[in-house]
Amino acid sequence: MSQAPNTGLSNRAYDILRTLGKDADFIYDTIDKYIQDAEKDNRSDLVDMWKTIKQDREKHVHMLKDALENEFHK
Repeated sequence: MSQAPNTGLSNRAYDILRTLGKDADFIYDTIDKYIQDAEKDNRSDLVDMWKTIKQDREKHVHMLKDALENEFHK
């Protein structure tokens, strides 16, 4: 099994963790600001777009979490 540099994790687990972290940062730190900006500009089209993207990313986070759990149980 190959490992990510200096982590002791498989490349698969490392890839999942990195992506999970990036998506979580976007969901919890960034996207709400984008939604607020669109609301301030009365751009309901952009509010809807950002909310849809947020929902999609939340689904991705759940998929990644499940994949990570499976990775450690194999």
